[in-house]
Amino acid sequence: MSQNQVQSKYHTTCRFISLALLFCLCSSFGLKAAETPPNIIMIVSDDQGYRDLGSFGSEEIITPHLDRLAKEGAKLTSFYVTWPACTPSRGSLLTGRYPQRNGIYDMIRNEAPDYGHKYKPAEYEVTFERIGGMDVREKLLPALLKPAGYVSAIYGKWDLGIHKRFLPLARGFDDFYGFTNTGIDYFTHERYGVPSMYRNNQPTEEDIGTYCTYLFQREAVRFIKENHQKPFFLYLPFNAPHGASSLDPRIRGGAQAPEKYKNMYPHLKDTLVTKKKTGRYEFRERPDGPVIHQGVSASKRRLEYVASITCMDDAIGEVLGLLDEYQIADNTIVVFFSDNGGSGGADNSPLKGKKGMMFEGGIRVPCLVRYPAKIKPGTVNDELLTSLELVPTFLKEAAIPLPENVVIDGYDMLPVLMGKTASPRNEMYWQRREDKAARVGHWKWVESEKGSGLFNLSQDIGEKHDLSPTHPEKLKEMKKHFVNWKKQMADAEPRGPFRDY
Repeated sequence: MSQNQVQSKYHTTCRFISLALLFCLCSSFGLKAAETPPNIIMIVSDDQGYRDLGSFGSEEIITPHLDRLAKEGAKLTSFYVTWPACTPSRGSLLTGRYPQRNGIYDMIRNEAPDYGHKYKPAEYEVTFERIGGMDVREKLLPALLKPAGYVSAIYGKWDLGIHKRFLPLARGFDDFYGFTNTGIDYFTHERYGVPSMYRNNQPTEEDIGTYCTYLFQREAVRFIKENHQKPFFLYLPFNAPHGASSLDPRIRGGAQAPEKYKNMYPHLKDTLVTKKKTGRYEFRERPDGPVIHQGVSASKRRLEYVASITCMDDAIGEVLGLLDEYQIADNTIVVFFSDNGGSGGADNSPLKGKKGMMFEGGIRVPCLVRYPAKIKPGTVNDELLTSLELVPTFLKEAAIPLPENVVIDGYDMLPVLMGKTASPRNEMYWQRREDKAARVGHWKWVESEKGSGLFNLSQDIGEKHDLSPTHPEKLKEMKKHFVNWKKQMADAEPRGPFRDY
């Protein structure tokens, strides 16, 4: 064989090998594309009532985009959070663990502002609201998602600590813009006079005066535009419709909303009334300003509340629109729910109670889940499910194993939402200081400062009829279940900031 023939055969062989390698690479890429883990968008409202969505029965409130989620996905009617107020609820939805297990089983907040006190900067720096935070040994959802290549961001309410070791970037998030504590004034971004907005690890006052829902919407839109070609986790915890954390009683008594949205509810009046105190907060002389004997009327409280929800709904609508624009909606899990029961101007009917209570109105919340690839549109699911189910569900869909040597208290709920199986959860427990509650099957037991009783939720969702006098054995059984749960929590590896170890 001549030298030219040898060279020709060599080049032909090289081309064949190159084409074979290219085919393998393309095949591998195609397999990877087909198995791309789903994007995850978790949207949390703040103190929203059980009925305060069109899809949950409200004939007053305007929520077309959230109602669209219900039509295109599943409406969960027996969905619970782990605590009847902000901080512990948020700790659980990011860890999949009971508050008593992850260490955040009470609020990280200061109570002095409840009595009209404004902190000086040096004084605030050593308060519990400033120094408390979730135990650094806890692994949060964004950190658990990283092995699958997720980029993660949070825009809105954090509420799990302000020191850098507690802030989102130290817990697995790649980007953060929002406020760090339990509530703010929607326009000044202050919590009772203390500036509270952060950009990643640094305090910022760059957007003072801009309504905060618009800011969280802006950041979410930017994040999706920048990251829609890779798997992403977007945590969007709005503060709407939480009451504004302002020392001014003309603001403090309700949420806040832009005029554009308040004008959508002309039947509600934007009026103040004469008052001498709002709750525990007395209007007394303070060195920083005059006494104000005005407060929010009931009509204004409802107006600010519902208008703030409609504004939030519009922000959610833009996020959903981007998923359609980039053709990634089918491979995106969108979950929406409230962090706890409604308060202020909320409508929790037909449930009893509100935020802070162990009755259903404090812990059962509206929840919507859309995942077109797997959940049938228009599904209504009344199975017992909780926010503890979110972390294991997301990890399963991302093909990530549950963390080793960590007890996860939730279950993968996707088979339940797909109608393939009943919920694996048959029981759920709550404790807030001396207030206790348990649900086992359809039975619910409450022992609290606001009331106690035994209820059959399958017949009495409003907890109107206490059955403890006629079912003493069932009451005894429920209390025994609760004691067993308490022992499990006590035996768990202790976590700060509240436990002694």
